Amino acid sequence: MDTISGIPAHALLVHGIVVLAPLTALLEILCAFWPAARRRLVWLVLVFAAVTTVLTPLTTTAGEWLLEEGGPPRPILLEHAERGEWMIYFSVAMLIVALALAALHWAESRSDKPRKAATIVLAVVALVVGVSSIVAVVRIGHSGAETVWGDRG
Repeated sequence: MDTISGIPAHALLVHGIVVLAPLTALLEILCAFWPAARRRLVWLVLVFAAVTTVLTPLTTTAGEWLLEEGGPPRPILLEHAERGEWMIYFSVAMLIVALALAALHWAESRSDKPRKAATIVLAVVALVVGVSSIVAVVRIGHSGAETVWGDRG
């Protein structure tokens, strides 16, 4: 995918990642720590995580095309591209957390037996994955913004 209506696809797709990845991360943390939120939001979180996981490689592929079309890349652009390649790992990690939250929700809905150990482990993992994913999006986005706006002024 190169362009959408004449606009580089990367410039459009990246906004989906910028919104969905942090939102998914925050909702996963909320669901991991608050059972009432998990009961209400777990399936939405799973959909968000799946969409983020699909959108990530589309966005990076579109970015690679843009990199190839733009002439000799500056170091900040290469840094942005390198950081962007790491996003798939964060997206997959959030998908795994979402699947684990769904599994925990399913298990809790089938039995009154408390699952304290699983809940605690999942809460810690959701917090680590969520915070690191948000930081990754910010760092990738910052280097991307620097490539566009850094030399303008």
